Amino acid sequence: MRNALPFSPVSLCAGAVATLAVVYIGLIAVVMSYAALTVEFSQSARNDEAAVAVLEAEYLAHIARITEMNYAAEGYAKPTVKAFVRAESPTASR
Repeated sequence: MRNALPFSPVSLCAGAVATLAVVYIGLIAVVMSYAALTVEFSQSARNDEAAVAVLEAEYLAHIARITEMNYAAEGYAKPTVKAFVRAESPTASR
């Protein structure tokens, strides 16, 4: 009695192995892409943190300069008249 299947079990196994090999290679490619994107994002976050640190250092240096400045030596004088702004603006729409 001959095999009643339209294909042989060997060709079925060979096809399954080939399919699984392609899927395996595809999964490896996906994992490698994910790893590359993760590393790239991590480096981008570090670069952004470094840029923020530089800006923060500049800001603090400016604040220190303003705080330590002798305004009288710079030619500024204390105001002779003080004017206060009212709590409600007279031009505000109601």
